[in-house]
Amino acid sequence: MIAIYAGCLLVSLTCIGLLDWRFRLALWRSPARSAAIIIVSVAFFAVWDVAGIALGVFRHTESQWATGILLAPHFPVEELIFLVFLSYLTLVMLSGSTRLLARRERK
Repeated sequence: MIAIYAGCLLVSLTCIGLLDWRFRLALWRSPARSAAIIIVSVAFFAVWDVAGIALGVFRHTESQWATGILLAPHFPVEELIFLVFLSYLTLVMLSGSTRLLARRERK
């Protein structure tokens, strides 16, 4: 059961990537800009997580679903994968909704 959570996140990330590829929404439309946005947002939220850990708001507990790999105290590798997934999902959803709204205005 180890790494189930990370595996699910990676499968979900792959599915978002396939939607992006199919409709050319973010990374497949503008790779450099999209990668920069994802990197900046992951860095921002990682700093946010580290601040929460330092303040005692966030803490890691052992789970049978996680890998057990910690990048820093109370900062599991799954959190980094989740931040990439969340940032990419948000970017794809924003690009898709912007395209839908523009299409609606043209009609």
